[in-house]
Amino acid sequence: MTVLLALDSSTETMALALSSPAGRWVFEAEGGPQASARLVPEAQALLASAGLRLADVDAIGFGRGPGAFTGLRAACAVVQGLAFALGKPVLSLCSLELVAEDARQQAEAEGRPLTGVVWVAMDARMNEIYAAALRWDGQQWRVLQAPALYAPASLLAHWERPEAVAGSALLVFAEALAPALEGVRQWPRCQSRAQALASLAAQAFARGELLDAAEAMPVYVRDKVAQTTAERMAAKAAVGSAA
Repeated sequence: MTVLLALDSSTETMALALSSPAGRWVFEAEGGPQASARLVPEAQALLASAGLRLADVDAIGFGRGPGAFTGLRAACAVVQGLAFALGKPVLSLCSLELVAEDARQQAEAEGRPLTGVVWVAMDARMNEIYAAALRWDGQQWRVLQAPALYAPASLLAHWERPEAVAGSALLVFAEALAPALEGVRQWPRCQSRAQALASLAAQAFARGELLDAAEAMPVYVRDKVAQTTAERMAAKAAVGSAA
């Protein structure tokens, strides 16, 4: 019996998923600063709902990023701690693939399966976007363009005209990205990050992508995590002068 637990706090939504031959249990809530304190209790509650214990888990997955730095560190630290304590392997899951997987599930529900290339574009704050190009081959996601950080204008230049786009940048940068999106299939919101997380964990486990806990590390696409006071004041002044 394979039991998989997966955690993700790479965005403002905290997602947990538990899969076993008996079924799937998922949980979603507001993440952010609360994630580090809530991940373990919510994971234990999820296991209790399924009549399972942490010792029953065969592998523990986490969203490695890119995404919110605090959230990535929280999920990685929790999963490493659990994996070390239990002697279990870790599944390192791309947070942008999670968004693509959710879009694929939404497309299936719409009766129009997702084919071709899908770009994931997530708001990265500081007027930037985390983006990657992926293709579903029927069993797993193939990375065509690795996750990277883009300014809206540079992403537009890189895109030309995408076939499909998913992610929060569609809402946050709607005006800036509009020139490339006419007639393009779009999924600006996730239907269930937790369900997508469960699917990604199962796919990774089936491929044997098991890591030792010590190898589980967040993926940071951006080196700079915050603006200086001078930069914040300059940005505020620029917004004021443009108003």
